[in-house]
Amino acid sequence: MNPAAHVEAAKPEFVPAKYDSRSITLDVVSALARLALAVVWLYSGWQKLSEPMATRLAVRSYELFSDDTADLIAVVLPIGELILGVFLLIGLFLRFSAFISLVLFLLFIAGIGSAWARGLSIDCGCFGGGGAAEGVTWWSYLSEILRDIAFLILAWVVFRWPFRRFALRG
Repeated sequence: MNPAAHVEAAKPEFVPAKYDSRSITLDVVSALARLALAVVWLYSGWQKLSEPMATRLAVRSYELFSDDTADLIAVVLPIGELILGVFLLIGLFLRFSAFISLVLFLLFIAGIGSAWARGLSIDCGCFGGGGAAEGVTWWSYLSEILRDIAFLILAWVVFRWPFRRFALRG
């Protein structure tokens, strides 16, 4: 047997999937989505937590819940957002965190759409503040919904292709 032929046969015929360009692209997209989503939750949660009365007013302004339920949401939501942000940042429970993010963004979109459909004039309170507002137009609501759809897509990317490098496994 020819030694050169033996060496030629030992060469791999393909590059393993984890090193192909599609996989690298997915890693980069997923890592960026994970980081962006973490920043969104950390910023949003911190803003709401630092202004508890404004958060309470924002949740109440949607007129979807009793005052007691709205007050509970105003306390629990910022803490939940901060926890999601930390989990995504450190890579703990990535798929679960992304799934909860998906659900929350769907609920936020439904809430904003509901306020718009009912003719309420409110600031969404998504990043602090909120409540009744003057000069709210159709574009205000549509831009908030489109922004949340973008966040929804980030959550879907993290759910579908969780970037587990530099992640705690949970």
